[in-house]
Amino acid sequence: MRLGFIGFGEVAFELSRGFKAEGLTGIVAFEPLKDDPKYGPLVRERSAAAAVELLPAPADVVRTADVIIAAVPGSRALQAAESAIAALDGSKLYADVSTSSPTTKAKIAALIAPTGAGFVDGALMGGLTQQRHKVPTLLSGSGADKFIGLMAPAHMNLSKVSDKAGDAIAVKLVRSVYMKGIAALQTEMLEAAYKLQVQDLVIPSIAGSVEKPFADQMNFLVPAGAIHAERQSHEMADCMTMLRDLGILPTMTEATMKKLQWLSAKKLKDKFGGKPPADLRAVVDALG
Repeated sequence: MRLGFIGFGEVAFELSRGFKAEGLTGIVAFEPLKDDPKYGPLVRERSAAAAVELLPAPADVVRTADVIIAAVPGSRALQAAESAIAALDGSKLYADVSTSSPTTKAKIAALIAPTGAGFVDGALMGGLTQQRHKVPTLLSGSGADKFIGLMAPAHMNLSKVSDKAGDAIAVKLVRSVYMKGIAALQTEMLEAAYKLQVQDLVIPSIAGSVEKPFADQMNFLVPAGAIHAERQSHEMADCMTMLRDLGILPTMTEATMKKLQWLSAKKLKDKFGGKPPADLRAVVDALG
């Protein structure tokens, strides 16, 4: 089994380093920046370090490899698949590990289906620098089972979600709504805390509020927010005023206020008789 990459940026480089350590040889890749004056030297340095042969075109990678992993920015995922179509056939497996939308993954699957090649929607769920090829990876699509079988000797950390392309990346993107959002929110909070010189009081206070297991936090905060959204939205308006007075752009705070105003308009307090519902699903169902 030979492995090839379309796109040889950081993702493909880190995966390749891991595969090399597992003894996988003959890896090939196409990277359009190979001869770029600025980034070309880095691409070539990485390919040498990972023992990856750079080929002139995506079709060359497809013809050479049995498993093709497209590791390109999400905005170029469909274009990458289009560049591979002519050389794909039923003996090939095409895996897209880009962070593109579920809709894009489904389009790629439909584009590839007539070639007979299996399609894998791959979602990398952790940091590659430390975990490399062992990063937890979710899979969906027609080729998920075959991919797991072929890559098992390389000791990848693979979990199948379904046979439907788009399901794997959907898990990652829904997770990112929280993970990226909470990082941005923390940044906005810290700006204010340090400007007011209250970080040594605020940070331990928040830590004490969130020390519960994550599921327990949600089971408390979401139902409570559904009931108290109107009051909380006014509080966030005051937070915005404070941040603006400090010269801080209240992007996340404003978004929170608007979401709470939206929740308040749903009249969930009336629907639940002024009492927080017993579970999260009741809140979600009531938002429909």
